[in-house]
Amino acid sequence: MARFVYADNAATTPVSEKVLQAMLPYFSQQYGNPSSLYSVGREAKKAVEQARETVARCLNAQPNEIFFTSGGSEADNWAIKGAAYEQAKRGKKHIITSKFEHHAVLHTVESLAKQGFSITYLDVHSDGLVRPEELEQAIREDTALVTIMYANNEIGTIQPVEELGAICKRRRVLFHTDAVQAVGNVPIDVEAQHIDLLSLTAHKLHGPKGAGALYVRRGVKLQNLVEGGAQERGRRAGTENTAGIVGLGAAMAMACDSIEQRAARLSKMRDRLIEGASKIDRAHLNGDPIHRLPGNVNMCFEGIEGESLLLMLDLKGICGSSGSACTSGSLDPSHVLLAIGLPHEIAHGSLRLSLSDQNSDEDVDYILEILPPIVERLRQMSPLWEKIVSENRPPYRLK
Repeated sequence: MARFVYADNAATTPVSEKVLQAMLPYFSQQYGNPSSLYSVGREAKKAVEQARETVARCLNAQPNEIFFTSGGSEADNWAIKGAAYEQAKRGKKHIITSKFEHHAVLHTVESLAKQGFSITYLDVHSDGLVRPEELEQAIREDTALVTIMYANNEIGTIQPVEELGAICKRRRVLFHTDAVQAVGNVPIDVEAQHIDLLSLTAHKLHGPKGAGALYVRRGVKLQNLVEGGAQERGRRAGTENTAGIVGLGAAMAMACDSIEQRAARLSKMRDRLIEGASKIDRAHLNGDPIHRLPGNVNMCFEGIEGESLLLMLDLKGICGSSGSACTSGSLDPSHVLLAIGLPHEIAHGSLRLSLSDQNSDEDVDYILEILPPIVERLRQMSPLWEKIVSENRPPYRLK
């Protein structure tokens, strides 16, 4: 193997050395339960509250609006179910979301639909963006919640969150955003963007798995998701994951304090990777080329299967994905790519490469060296590609 390139940072990221060092004492030295009154417990409690302040600062929130969870999926479930059940008391049982949300959102609203809630799924169009005017039209008198992700985990498109939030505020509807991919990659201001509920996790920004948070705007009422103790001011039971919470705080501090510089560097590498990969015949960029995460590249190559492409890239030391890591065992094409209008046979040939600040220009060079011959080799073995060529089909274009 000539080189190892990890380019699947949208799935997870390696824990940075600085974050690891911040966490280590809370595994064996400062091991106290943060709910205990003695000194070891108080030290752990202090660390948890410092992390809470850091997370709040990065979002322009107040510390008492941050509640720690086990990750993004729990935060999504809590925000959506908690708001839905609370709003149902007032006769509001209508929820609005988009067609290409993470399954932590889609499966949650599907479970609510089985309980009598009405769900509206907004289109995301060929560019992977929700139209604010379509949200405005979808809101009803009984709308309880709007939940639209900040940035898509597969194609990286960044939604017009501030506009969406302003509409919800004006119509007095709660607005939740799954910001798991966005936090640490783009600046977020929950006040300026009119966000009522926001989900995040640590392991997407060089923090540990199993640590996340939910921002709940002061005054917003949610039913509890996890019962059993008085932790998190009685809102989320369970002994605090002190080491994980410390890691989340350290990771967010590192990401948010250098966000503009990192975004500029990643965007430059992203654009060079897109430009180089686009030279491959019948290659297609998925999602808006401008309104997208700094490190996200998602492309489809006609005539090949994404799974075969991933395996051959792996043999060359390159880690990528064909969609969300949460559905990597599925043989079905990505629901995200279908939502933006790609036909099944094109969606099957997808590749997501997601860069982080631990990647280098040399990594991009290596990917662009290895990718084209692999695509060519796979096409030589592909009956689908043979059919495309024999029928002299024009290159596919999104409508």
